[in-house]
Amino acid sequence: MPRSLRVQENCIERVKLALNRNGFPSQRSLAEDVGFALATVNKFLTGKAVDYTTFEELCRKLELDWREISTLDVAVRSPQIFQPESVWVSQNTGSAKDFLPPDTSPRYPNGAVPLGSPFYLERIPFEAQIDREISKPGALVRIKAPREMGKTSLLLRVLASAQSLGYHTVSLNLAQVDESILSDLDRFLRCICTNVARQLQLKPRIDEYWDEDLGSKISCTDYFQHYLLAKISTPLVLVFDELNHIFEHPQIAHDFLPLLRSWYEEAKILPIWQKLRLIVVHSTEIYIPLQLNQSPFNVGLPIQLDTFSLAEVQQLARCYGLDWDDGTEAGQLMELVGGHPALVNIAFYHLSRGDITLGELLQTAATATGIYHHHLQRHWVTLTEQPELAQALDRVMSATSPLVLAPILAYKLSSLGLIDRVGDTAIPGCELYQQAFKS
Repeated sequence: MPRSLRVQENCIERVKLALNRNGFPSQRSLAEDVGFALATVNKFLTGKAVDYTTFEELCRKLELDWREISTLDVAVRSPQIFQPESVWVSQNTGSAKDFLPPDTSPRYPNGAVPLGSPFYLERIPFEAQIDREISKPGALVRIKAPREMGKTSLLLRVLASAQSLGYHTVSLNLAQVDESILSDLDRFLRCICTNVARQLQLKPRIDEYWDEDLGSKISCTDYFQHYLLAKISTPLVLVFDELNHIFEHPQIAHDFLPLLRSWYEEAKILPIWQKLRLIVVHSTEIYIPLQLNQSPFNVGLPIQLDTFSLAEVQQLARCYGLDWDDGTEAGQLMELVGGHPALVNIAFYHLSRGDITLGELLQTAATATGIYHHHLQRHWVTLTEQPELAQALDRVMSATSPLVLAPILAYKLSSLGLIDRVGDTAIPGCELYQQAFKS
């Protein structure tokens, strides 16, 4: 019998408030983000029973502790594949947190892999390299990879490691910044300063350090030097995630990116700036022209996350309880998805649950009934909103040899993971995408 949970009646209003608080204006927007049916999300939000994996994933998206708000709805049994003995839990109307076992069953792969998850594959040697780098005064780390390649999962572990050393950690996702703020440098820098102060549990006190006569960039630098960094006694690891989001706003990028470089250079002169350890994360090449001595992208430690190798796919298969050690099945899956981490995890999730066989997966992968339907549909939405990208992608998928694209189109398609770049040319990211997006 499947594990089934529902939101406690006295927690339903709290769950609904979490919807807007986490940037989901409607049930449909949440459903599209997690790849679940709208009816499933509606059941969850109205206190009706949904399966355990779905319940936990929706709680994660809404930043809720599922153990605090859940009620067991039916008898539940944890899968034997992940437990040495099956464990039965009787029907109970209290909180589930005292009855369910730890998270040993796979959750639907969406977003970052939680800390402690048995389904995370360590990105060797990058985690150790980054840990060593951010222990250095005034360090800067650059992480680049297309979407859904594991950047956020890697960051979670890097930040956890930094916290274990007593470092302060702050992560800013620039994709969450309002468009109106991204059109105004002063508002943008004040937004950055306010966010960092609040995550450090400091009163912002922005106006005390902001001077119109000095300008926004000097005021921001002064605020960091004389307030934020002066207030802390241990290093601050500051992450700018989705930095590529400001590439769409060249005026902001032309001011902000050199500012980051200047902070890195300040650490060579002023000891207080050595407390700052910067990590910038982006999903595409930089297509904003900057002078070499102004760019933060030619200094520090560069990290580029690639697709999984055959050995890594086999290792992850073992995490899911699959015996793929002879390499045959892993090779077949890689021919389809090319070792793309998100696509590999989606496959293993369904295969480990017995939802589908590998043969069925390979045959239906690019269809409306295949396991990648929601993943592909998210890309279709992006392509529909940007017809020039759709046209460029179709040309790549239909070409019989590597194709040269306009640089910005190539950068954007590469950031989505839909194409691979070979020198100045583009090829399909994997066979799945060629099947799905070839006209």
